[in-house]
Order: sequence, then structure tokens, then C-alpha cells
Amino acid sequence: MIRRIKQADAVAIEKMLKKISNFTETEVDVAMELVNIAANNQLQNDYNIFIYEHENKILGYHCTGRRPLTDGVFDLYWIVADPESTVKGIGKKLLEHAEDLVKENKGRWLLAETSSKAGYEKTRSFYLRNNFSIIAQINDFYTVGDGMIIFGKYFYQKQTEA
Repeated sequence: MIRRIKQADAVAIEKMLKKISNFTETEVDVAMELVNIAANNQLQNDYNIFIYEHENKILGYHCTGRRPLTDGVFDLYWIVADPESTVKGIGKKLLEHAEDLVKENKGRWLLAETSSKAGYEKTRSFYLRNNFSIIAQINDFYTVGDGMIIFGKYFYQKQTEA
């Protein structure tokens, strides 16, 4: 089941994030900042966090939001699946949910940024397998030797005439 975040989810999300070896302590802190904003203020809509729950256990989440100053571009800020889960396809289901959120809100683009480091090869492959394209790359972005790769998926919305 995929559902909107609740305040009580924050502890489980933080534990899950800390299991992921690619994430630094600072990255976990940034992720938790967004989690806490969404969990503690249900009226805000900058960060839409949805939880993947199976048998009353949180196994993943995505955080998606409209990019400021655009009329149809959304960012996939975080998409995370518990690395210890035996349930398959969590990431794909969360990604499809994020894509549906974008389409329901008349979005054109869903963008996802990730690292160029070797440890993120599975992440980059995940986006490519799910029909995202590399739309930009900035070398030495995060640190020297660690570039940012921006993936995007375009959703054409044919305009209807009134």
C-alpha cells in the first residue's frame, strides 16, 4: 500500500535511511528535514511524501514536489527502498506513484538528480530502465570527481481547445 506520510513514520524512515551505505550523515539529515516538514505540516505541498507500507512495516518512500517558478516541472527529491526488504519492486511502484502524481497535477517533467560516483550505478540504471533520459550532467558538482546527473521523464499533455 502507498499512502501519505504521518508524523509517526519519521523514526522508521530515519532508520531505513541509515541502512543505505551510499548516504552520508549529512544526506540523511537533509532527507529527514524534508520528512519532518511533510510529516508535521500536512497543509504544505512543497514536499509530497508517500510511504510504501507492507504488513504494517515501512519499506520505502518517495518525496516529490513541484519545482518553484515552473508551471509543470516536478522534482523527485528522494526515492528510497529498504535495502533489507525481501519485497521486490518497491522502487518501481514508488516511481510509478510519483509519475502518477505529476500527471494528475498536469506536470510535464519529472526530474531526478543523482551522483556520478560508481556507488550510484544501480540508481542510474534504475532510472534508465524506467524510461528516464539523461538530460544534463555537471562534472565535479558535489565534490571534485563527483558529478551530478539529471534524469528526466517528459509527460506530454495535449492541450484541449475550449
